[in-house]
Amino acid sequence: MSTSDFDPAAEGWEPVPDAGFIDHVGPFWQRLEGSGRAYGFAARDHHANLLGVVQGGMIMTFADRVFGLEAWAAADQTPCVTVQFSCQFIAATPLRTFVTTQPEIVRKTRSLVFVEGRVFSNDALVASCQGVWKIVARRPKTP
Repeated sequence: MSTSDFDPAAEGWEPVPDAGFIDHVGPFWQRLEGSGRAYGFAARDHHANLLGVVQGGMIMTFADRVFGLEAWAAADQTPCVTVQFSCQFIAATPLRTFVTTQPEIVRKTRSLVFVEGRVFSNDALVASCQGVWKIVARRPKTP
């Protein structure tokens, strides 16, 4: 399905509020699916690499950010930072498709959250990712 024909909002997706860096590459979308949350983004022309497919760094940015959101939720909305992330690319991700993942919490300890997931372009598997997020204490705001 081409993203030019696809309206995420009409399909039950909601934008993920995320200011800063993600404003440059997003928006990212989310919706409940089964027992978890799925995330997606529309692969546009500005996500292209020199071969005319989605830049691998975009896939990694997407997975790192949304896996981090799941780590944050698993840590009771306590901030988490990525301490390890790996991604295996399985196939090229075509432009003008809707890219999705449904991260899974593998394990949570007092200080770490382990997350993994597969990334799809429409229904085709394009990447497999795993990471570890460190749960960090909130710093008091300075006046």
